[in-house]
Amino acid sequence: MSGYESVTSHSLEENCQNLSNKKSSSMSEEKKHGAGDSTFNGIKKHRTSLPSPMFSRNDFSIWSILRKCIGMELSKITMPVIFNEPLSFLQRLTEYMEHTYLIHKASSFSSTVDRMQCVAAFAVSAVASQWERTGKPFNPLLGETYELVRDDLGFRLISEQVSHHPPVSAFYAEGLSNDFIFHGSIYPKLKFWGKSVEAEPKGIITLELLKHNEAYTWTNPTCCVHNIIVGKLWIEQYGSVEITNHKTGEKCVLSFKPCGLFGKELHKVEGYIQDKSKKKLCALYGKWTECLYSVDPATFDAYKKNDKKNAEEKKNKQTGSTEEPDEMPLPDSESVHVIPGSSLLWKIAPRPLNSAQMYNFTSFAMTLNELDKEMENIIPITDCRLRPDIKAMENGEIDLASEEKKRLEEKQRAARKNRSKSDEDWKTRWFHQGPNPYNGSQDWLYSGKYWDRNYSDLPDIY
Repeated sequence: MSGYESVTSHSLEENCQNLSNKKSSSMSEEKKHGAGDSTFNGIKKHRTSLPSPMFSRNDFSIWSILRKCIGMELSKITMPVIFNEPLSFLQRLTEYMEHTYLIHKASSFSSTVDRMQCVAAFAVSAVASQWERTGKPFNPLLGETYELVRDDLGFRLISEQVSHHPPVSAFYAEGLSNDFIFHGSIYPKLKFWGKSVEAEPKGIITLELLKHNEAYTWTNPTCCVHNIIVGKLWIEQYGSVEITNHKTGEKCVLSFKPCGLFGKELHKVEGYIQDKSKKKLCALYGKWTECLYSVDPATFDAYKKNDKKNAEEKKNKQTGSTEEPDEMPLPDSESVHVIPGSSLLWKIAPRPLNSAQMYNFTSFAMTLNELDKEMENIIPITDCRLRPDIKAMENGEIDLASEEKKRLEEKQRAARKNRSKSDEDWKTRWFHQGPNPYNGSQDWLYSGKYWDRNYSDLPDIY
């Protein structure tokens, strides 16, 4: 178990560098595309801030737009650009890959429980970047794509907006040393409930560990942004996430706790890994904003029992309002109480010092829209780095961003109208619909050939 400590006790950059050094140098030319400027060790040097800091949203009333939308699905509402962050939803999806080292780590273990622990940590880490990210990503246009090659993290990814109504984003990532495949399709259902906006990320996520011939599937928890009308915006994730190992029948059932009345459960995640006969093999606990630990299930259950007893005694002494809090409750002073005998599986990398001025982006998110000349000559014309409204917003040109967003939406509507007149169906380029190979549910599967770099006959969507 000490192996976990070594992964998480160093910075993300160190882990990435180690992975890069171990990686085979026989990578094909095709995989080297997008390397850009290099540092002395051959790893691309990424930017550490956006071209322009974010603007104040204080002068804008979201209520004037949302009061007509209670209970409606927000994907059908045109939102002003002021509530966006300068990334497409396809780029936001790519943030799943920030902690790719956990997949590499999972692949290195011989024990199925150790592998499941790493996969569970990866699933939790995938939503960690959403903490305090209250800006809305831009809705991708039909046919929009995004690619990311990260030699230092050991993966490459392609995503495509495969449907507009309903909005569906499909992605496919693979390890550069052929150790994993990670793919899925996400249909974010957004609803407005008076004080909050709820995002339910419908769709299946699949991780294949090729060395072990194993596949894991799960869905993400529901994300909720509170205080839409007045007060400080704050985010919580809640719901059950069930990760299934389709080869062994083992499952990891994680509960993302809703905040609760006094904020005691804010950001908490806990659950168990169990075998196919539902015997508990291991307990997991932590916070999706910070860290995840594993511990023996009997130890965890004893701790929980004692904690519940103490909480009830404390509650009996307290009196006060039973209404749901409007402001974000402050978490307990000791953020995560580490149970003796626990092992650390994952710890979040600290955000850059300028994060608050940069839409609360992580260091990883800061790099997603960077574009160098070499890359511009390689990527297809549908890549969201080339979207004029996102680029304008990133540069702090809000009026231009708003005009461009409106122009692109009108262009998309006109194209759809023309297709309906000619009975022409939209054809996706890199993905096709089909059953998920492991659980049979409807999915979008990668069709291949994106990295051949043959981008003829692509639609002019910008």
